[in-house]
Amino acid sequence: MSKRFSRAEIRRILGEACTDEIENELVALHLGVVDPLKDELEKSKVDADEISELRKKLEEKGKDDYKAKYEQEHKDFESYKSSVEGEKTKAAKERAARSYFESKGISGSNLDIALRGAREEINAVELDGDKIKDTKSLDELVGGTFKGLVSVIQEEGANVPKPATNVGGKMTKADIYKKDDKGNYILDGIQRQEALSKLEEE
Repeated sequence: MSKRFSRAEIRRILGEACTDEIENELVALHLGVVDPLKDELEKSKVDADEISELRKKLEEKGKDDYKAKYEQEHKDFESYKSSVEGEKTKAAKERAARSYFESKGISGSNLDIALRGAREEINAVELDGDKIKDTKSLDELVGGTFKGLVSVIQEEGANVPKPATNVGGKMTKADIYKKDDKGNYILDGIQRQEALSKLEEE
């Protein structure tokens, strides 16, 4: 059985040689050793608790940081994916609108003007495959604001004008090779050849 340090134990060990002064000295020495040890022990317990709490906080912070980082990366990826899909849809709508305007006789630089001017309407349309599902808003533009952008298309040879002649009734080479305001020959190839033959005979 272990024995504890006490005044009774001191008196038992020293017997008659034990005085109050000796007893007090021994107790003081004992307390001088034990009390600092108790303080150290208590401090170490506090430090251990603080370390445990700090470790717990760090682990929680690490989890929170990882979660926040994951959520931000996921958000960035979804934003990027949405942006890519948006660009694809925008390009598909522009291709469909380009095809639509061309079918209405708007081409060249006029087509670029129409595409820029109808940006809001183009963004609002819905597609059915590669075609615009409802062209009502664009029809209104073509019949109104964009009316001046529509070119009148004539098929070559559909309306053959009368050959131009000079005052004397004879056709010159200039007459034979004369072009209209679109740069097309007024006479077709056969007519030019016949006119040249007659000019050579004369």
